Amino acid sequence: MATDMHKKVTITDIAERARVSPSTVSRVLRGSAEVADSKREAVMQAVEDLQYRPNIFAQSLASGQSMTIGVLTQNFGSPFYDGILQGILLGLDKSDYWPMFADGRWQPTVELHALHSLLDRRVDGLIIIGGQLSEEDLQSVAADTPLIIVARSTPALPESCIYVDNFMGGYQATKYLIEMGHRDIVHITAPTINQIAIDDVYQRYLGYQQAILDAGWQVDPRLVVEGSLQQQSGVLAVEMLLARGRPFSAIFAANDQMAFGARLALFRRNIRVPQDVSLVGFDDEQFAPYMVPPLTTVRQPAVEIGQVAASTMLDLLDGKKSQPRVFQPELIVRESVTRRS
Repeated sequence: MATDMHKKVTITDIAERARVSPSTVSRVLRGSAEVADSKREAVMQAVEDLQYRPNIFAQSLASGQSMTIGVLTQNFGSPFYDGILQGILLGLDKSDYWPMFADGRWQPTVELHALHSLLDRRVDGLIIIGGQLSEEDLQSVAADTPLIIVARSTPALPESCIYVDNFMGGYQATKYLIEMGHRDIVHITAPTINQIAIDDVYQRYLGYQQAILDAGWQVDPRLVVEGSLQQQSGVLAVEMLLARGRPFSAIFAANDQMAFGARLALFRRNIRVPQDVSLVGFDDEQFAPYMVPPLTTVRQPAVEIGQVAASTMLDLLDGKKSQPRVFQPELIVRESVTRRS
């Protein structure tokens, strides 16, 4: 039987159709007490006929559970962050929980508003990906709501963190370039005004720095350029480097997006990759193997990280303790680096 899509079906409507009391309907829907099979079948048939949809918010008030997991990300459309979101969806797929997404857009006020919006909707748990929330804010959330922090290491809540060893990834990328005979190695990083906000990217810079120091050299500040993690900033970074006049033979970009931009800028200046300048990225985005030439990069298992975040959250909601999880990066060697003679 079709119903008016604009008419709100109530428990009373179901009771009248099933010819039972509203309290019986309530017991059937909650599964809170034994009900005769004949009455249960009549109620469920009425639910189907009337196309009843329960008021989830009202149910959450009554049960104390919304059956939703809040997911606060930072950049919808970013291949890395979207990979984590995909993993979270896969991890929750066979559970009774449904994700509710919000985007902080790397803006502190927006992120805080998004956080409170999720908490106001009584999510049962919260997964925060990256971001700039202070440790005090994170601790306050964790005191009342199961919390998992992804792509960020937070000393105050080490057991809640799931992240990649970004220091080692930066170190591996730079050490590989050094082993390939490069000495004048550029690093395109992200703004370091607020290290907490970009802790993962800052750790990549520290890895770059340590590899340079371990080679017995000093880091030349003229070879370090700040980008925004967007492709256009990779273009601008190369233009800035060329304007400085400091020679270089290799570039390590803190993410693949900036590496793609750097590749374009080099192409426009008729600088060949890898014959003239070698290029390394970070993330191993899906398009990295299809860049010309295919990009050497550091792989982060984004989907797997998201799946682990989801499974860890489900464990927390089941009363189990969470454990920190540190993923090891993997250098993927392709054709954008050549040996420097």
